[in-house]
Amino acid sequence: MRKVLNIIIALVAFAVVVPSCTAKADKECCTKEVVKTGIDVLESNGFKQLQGKKIGLVTNPSGVNNKLVSTVDILANAPGVELVALYGPEHGVRGDIHAGDKVSDDVDPKTGVPVYSLYGKTRKPTPEMLKDVDAIVYDIQDNGCRSFTFISTLGLLMEAAAENGKEVIVLDRPNPLGGNKVEGNIVEAGNFSFVSQFEIPYLYGLTVGELAQMLNEEGMLKGEKGKNDTIVKCNLTVVPMEGWSRDMVYTDTRLPWVLPSPHMPQAETSYYYPATGILGELGYMSIGVGYTLPFQMVAAQWINAAEFADALNALALPGVTFRPINIKPFYSVGKGENMGGVQIYITDYAKAHLTSIQFYIMQEVARMYPEHEVMANADNGRFRMFDLVSGSNFIREKFTETKQYKDIEAYWNKDVESFKQKSAKYHLYK
Repeated sequence: MRKVLNIIIALVAFAVVVPSCTAKADKECCTKEVVKTGIDVLESNGFKQLQGKKIGLVTNPSGVNNKLVSTVDILANAPGVELVALYGPEHGVRGDIHAGDKVSDDVDPKTGVPVYSLYGKTRKPTPEMLKDVDAIVYDIQDNGCRSFTFISTLGLLMEAAAENGKEVIVLDRPNPLGGNKVEGNIVEAGNFSFVSQFEIPYLYGLTVGELAQMLNEEGMLKGEKGKNDTIVKCNLTVVPMEGWSRDMVYTDTRLPWVLPSPHMPQAETSYYYPATGILGELGYMSIGVGYTLPFQMVAAQWINAAEFADALNALALPGVTFRPINIKPFYSVGKGENMGGVQIYITDYAKAHLTSIQFYIMQEVARMYPEHEVMANADNGRFRMFDLVSGSNFIREKFTETKQYKDIEAYWNKDVESFKQKSAKYHLYK
């Protein structure tokens, strides 16, 4: 009897500790080893790519190994490696800076290594910042979306490295959306910015290492300010992952998730960021930032939650279901106000077209609540940011005319297939 009881206890314990497989149809994913990210591979090979070099490191709290040890601390103690500089992107190296706040030059209190800001007046490393390093290592968990600013930091870093004769070493990490989701138009002239730095779609379907290779080889890196017609190319090394495949979303990797920014608390949040983030730039409806469901909901004081959910579910969007929800945000849009809306559920990730969700929401708002139609009522100061994140003026201008997603759908997706073909040559994983 005791033996049977012990077996039952062991089975229960196993069920508790083994993560579920949420996205892959192949149930064998639950028996696979944890994916090894670039920093894990680097540790296992004895820091081969860094030996004898003075290293600068661009990272934030998401730069950890699979035991949650910071890449800062790993490289500070790595044999044969001299960590001489840290570079702080948005939110800072140790994640102690709030979204949008300036990152200042400092000294890392744990290692004593100087920290240079790359989010403030200076976003591209200066020659002075790079003078003591042989190579700059980049290790940040991305969310697979063009408007997440860390890939812009990477591109500017690569440009600076090219101009100053420094090597760039990217420690690769999973694209949490997998390697097959490509959505949105390529950024157009007049709409390049820190949230749309490169000619890539809104969802680009590459790991950060693959993207770095594409930026380097496709002439997307520009010369110093005042010489923007000059294309530069850096000495780039990518330390690839082991065990990752293109059909994996983050929850399939069995890796711990460390939030790369304050409103990205769970890996699943990455799946919803592209579903509401563009709409959120209008500052008109809550997208859950300031509540417990960042990017996974929309709400406003004037929405009837049940009716709005019924209307959205009647669209029968593939792989998506909407549930009525009533909230009172703790901060940001609608703080302290009773609001009705919907929580978004992705029920079939492979079928769901993530970025179109927000446009359908805007469409139904215009139909059901014409007095609150988004483009007619949003603060005009927000329109420019909407265009920059969309990468095009056309999306806003056409939608304002017709208020129908079908009238922008072809344009929004016009670059998807050509980009897939162009980017495939840089795939490091099948």
